[in-house]
Amino acid sequence: MAHRANTSTRDGTLNARALVVAVETRDRAESIDAELAEFEALAEAAGASVLQSVVQRRDRVDPATLVGSGKAREIAQLAEELHASLVLVLNDLRPRQRKNLEKLIPLPIVDRTMLILDVFARHARSREGKLQVELAQLRYRQSNLIGVGADLSRLGGGIGTRGPGETKLEVDRRRIAARISLLNRLLGDVRRQRAVRRSAPHRERLVALVGYTNVGKSSLLNALARSDAYVADRPFATLDPTIRRVYLKPGLSIRMADTVGFITDLPADLVNAFRATLEELRDAELLLHVLDASSAQWQRQSRAVEAILHELELDRTPRLRIFNKSDLRIAEVPESDALYVSAKTGAGLDALRAAIVDSLV
Repeated sequence: MAHRANTSTRDGTLNARALVVAVETRDRAESIDAELAEFEALAEAAGASVLQSVVQRRDRVDPATLVGSGKAREIAQLAEELHASLVLVLNDLRPRQRKNLEKLIPLPIVDRTMLILDVFARHARSREGKLQVELAQLRYRQSNLIGVGADLSRLGGGIGTRGPGETKLEVDRRRIAARISLLNRLLGDVRRQRAVRRSAPHRERLVALVGYTNVGKSSLLNALARSDAYVADRPFATLDPTIRRVYLKPGLSIRMADTVGFITDLPADLVNAFRATLEELRDAELLLHVLDASSAQWQRQSRAVEAILHELELDRTPRLRIFNKSDLRIAEVPESDALYVSAKTGAGLDALRAAIVDSLV
């Protein structure tokens, strides 16, 4: 199968030609369309050009190939016709499924978790962020190696896994385990350094911005603090925590933290890897849950954020719901139970400052 080679952009990233594949099972409560659009945005953030999306609807995923061998061959043919260089799969793949798909589709195959990890790797700027992303990538690779090893061990009572020396799988597993151990020690140092800084006396009170990726948290921080934190209209533009001083009223200023954005079913390895960063949230006296007033998916996104906050044991931390991008507000956004602001126009910022003051009293 001949394909056009990937081309490199000026910043060195690969400009891959991607075919997107997704399986929608009939027991899903909601349509897959919103997640598919989000997945395509992630692909673009990773430097891929999406050529076409193939959605298969079935009662359940195929345990061997996810899509079934016949459909996999159709995808291989379509990829050849489109000169695709990569297949992106919305569903998470088990090691066996990936292995079987690669036999039928001779292209790199990347599932949703791998894609999110790649986007995080591209956007990590600080040493801490890079350590956290590498740890998550290695944990994911380790879990996939364990899966492959389990399959091998069932073949003929261990045939192919015994003999003198170490197999490549065992060597890879040992190297990954050693590197994970080192990264955990380094991130442990980061956690202790953060704890020392947090315990410093006479520090201003901390308020943290949380929310789905790309809802405008960094833009809101800039508007409130009159600062220049990095902003980009793409998923996970902010990975490293950013703290700015925000004036609320005469005699009262706070520290406001901008944190990594969340996403539906954020991979557990990423949540665990970023715990050192997310520990900032534990010291926050107030969480500002930022939602996108221009998105029809704000309810689904809100549920995803609340689920992760629950996982981080932050249910009891007081919070305000804030709909950003109110200048682009859609009719389905509720009229009450929230504040409406626009980081772009400045609308509602004075009311937000007042609400923060009231919540901290």
